[in-house]
Amino acid sequence: MGAFSLTTIFFIFVKRYIPDWSLDGQVIIITLGFLLMRMFFTHKKTYMLRYGELAYRNAFFHFALPGLALVFASVAHIGYMPGPTLPRLWWTSLFPIAGWYFVLLGATLWIRAILAFGIDYLTMLYVYYPEKSRRVDNNIYAVIRHPVYAGVLRLGIGLALLNGNAFSLFFGLLLLPFGLTAWTRLVEERELIERFGSDYAEYRKTIPAFWPRLRDLGQFFSFILKG
Repeated sequence: MGAFSLTTIFFIFVKRYIPDWSLDGQVIIITLGFLLMRMFFTHKKTYMLRYGELAYRNAFFHFALPGLALVFASVAHIGYMPGPTLPRLWWTSLFPIAGWYFVLLGATLWIRAILAFGIDYLTMLYVYYPEKSRRVDNNIYAVIRHPVYAGVLRLGIGLALLNGNAFSLFFGLLLLPFGLTAWTRLVEERELIERFGSDYAEYRKTIPAFWPRLRDLGQFFSFILKG
């Protein structure tokens, strides 16, 4: 909570006093968040040798928790990020409707995924205790590979549309998807391939990361509605 609160105070300060720097600050903060989360993975061996049974706890509080706080604060900031106003055209009037759709869809997907897979997934317990984990390939995990991130992505898109200025749209519709794709491909899925081998590599080839295929939309929305 401390990192999230401090980051939010920083964003509010930027919005009030240096709004032209809001997009730069957003990119710096979320990049720092991803770098901290990456250290949770890369320092695994060092922490296990140094702390033993306390390795996960220490690494989580040193890296994962503050990293997640920075990322979530950055996603929330999309909704109130200042930026250049777009021209009022007919299609901009659709932003609020589409925005609320994506916000509700993203929040519901995020909650459903956490309930389906457990809080251990969000806290990345499997990284330090791989023997207690398994790859789930049914229900929503047969439709998209990363439902939690998919929920965050839709939430960010929705907040960008509700905000409606150039900076929020640029970040929410372009930079956030790029960042989540880079994170999953370069960090999280490398660990999963190392753990599951060719099994996960084949799974990655057949199942999209965030957006379901057309033929799977029924199963996707069934999960949204029923869990």
